Amino acid sequence: MRRILATALAVLALMPVPVAKADRVVTDYQDPLQAIPAVSRPPTKSCTVTAMRHTFANSYGQPFVGTLAPPPDCAGPWTKVVLDWTGRSKGRQFDRLAGLWIGGAEVLRTSTPEPDPSGIVWHFDRDITAFAPLLTKTQPFVVDLGNVVNDTYTGLFDIEVTVTYYQATRRYPAPRQADVVLPLSADAQRPGWQFLKDGKNFTRQVTVPPNTAKLTAEIYARGGGCEEFWWSNVPSDLAARFPDAGLCGGGTYREVEVRVDGRPAGVVAPYSVIYTGGVAPMLWRPISAIDAIDTLPYTIDLSPFIGTLTDGKAHTIELVPPRGIVHDWTLGGNLFATTDPHVQRVTGTLNLADVPAAEVRTSTTGTDLDVTIKTHVRRAWRTSGVIRTSHGTQQVFSQGAWTFDNTTSLAEKATRQKTDQRVTGAYSSKGRLDGFDFPLNVDVTQNIVNDNNYRIDAKVHMGRRLWTVGEGAKFSDDTIDTQGGFGRTNGVLSYADGSSSERWRGTVDGRYYQRTLKTEHGYVV
Repeated sequence: MRRILATALAVLALMPVPVAKADRVVTDYQDPLQAIPAVSRPPTKSCTVTAMRHTFANSYGQPFVGTLAPPPDCAGPWTKVVLDWTGRSKGRQFDRLAGLWIGGAEVLRTSTPEPDPSGIVWHFDRDITAFAPLLTKTQPFVVDLGNVVNDTYTGLFDIEVTVTYYQATRRYPAPRQADVVLPLSADAQRPGWQFLKDGKNFTRQVTVPPNTAKLTAEIYARGGGCEEFWWSNVPSDLAARFPDAGLCGGGTYREVEVRVDGRPAGVVAPYSVIYTGGVAPMLWRPISAIDAIDTLPYTIDLSPFIGTLTDGKAHTIELVPPRGIVHDWTLGGNLFATTDPHVQRVTGTLNLADVPAAEVRTSTTGTDLDVTIKTHVRRAWRTSGVIRTSHGTQQVFSQGAWTFDNTTSLAEKATRQKTDQRVTGAYSSKGRLDGFDFPLNVDVTQNIVNDNNYRIDAKVHMGRRLWTVGEGAKFSDDTIDTQGGFGRTNGVLSYADGSSSERWRGTVDGRYYQRTLKTEHGYVV
């Protein structure tokens, strides 16, 4: 995908003009929505706190900073805590990245839909019960949403965030979960993410409770610029040979690594997120791409390292962006510790940390800008050790394994690009396996004369299948098929239309749920 064109299309003004019968111009669309179910809410006493009402205009480097305190009438313990995000925007604007931190812990990452002239409203919620250890007292509350408003890009983002606390009862008890949250942000009063170029790591010193019996890392990772489209990037030498083609280099394989005191501790395979202006904006109006609005973190069990971390000293946690990237990746996250109240210190030994470098196999056939690039990776890593708790000596391990296959083809002098990708694998630790399957198929044709005369047509199939076996068994299957395009003739918008469908199915509190949406011309049918 050519980043230059994608950026231009993401912010084109939608203007009603006479058009030929063959093409439709959609200038207004339904409010953004997704098939993913809302967070279930227990029927217990609850209290809602408005944590933020704020307008993000020229807001780069100007995050919202406030506080969040538990409501006196719902002091806890809580069976569930739910965060609600409601956004409003009107006019013309890019899709923007946003993050939210409570007490320095990254609780939420998202990006915004692109508005239309008449305005949009969107909403989603997030179960943040895992952060209950931080929520029992007043904490800094920070939201970062960098935006630019001027005569061209007129869309403000009016955002409201509320937090609802549901009191625990005998029937709806507080869940068993980690009792200490260790933010990886350097300052609880500022956004905790870092924008990292190739070779630069996210580094943080943390002190783990001496009686930690289980430790997990939760990681957020997103690419920007050319790295938004990493799944379609070509080898760097090919991009360099044809600079006028606007190709992005770096190849198609990406992974994010976690290190403990400089030692590799695990790797995750990121999801191929497409922003709401990506590929062609009408593909995502009104159904937003998977993970664009409700971004999920990645988890690595660090329990094999507990024996080296519980000495009461500060230790270094590093998040390493993908190697060979051409633009920034935004990384951040938290640690979650489950402590053993019956011992002063949990001791242990790290026996194995086998996290080799990825072996990326790439082959290219064809000539010049009519080529097919195939990339294959078979990835595996494992760490293991023993820990000694009040329950005796326990064997602990953490591992990941997946296959990555990507075939990207350029044709017609790179005016057509097709990408077929699949990433399938699992992470596992003691008592739990988390499987994943990420299919992606993108077919784009771009006919460009100049900024005032062009046409783009695209089809995208994307999916995210997740399942957990063992502790907290569940599954979800989210699939989107969308097609549409954009075009201008002599500077006038002459084509803007799309159709899409999404099906989400899975378990919600142990019960099966399914929802299907279908849209035409920007509206659900």
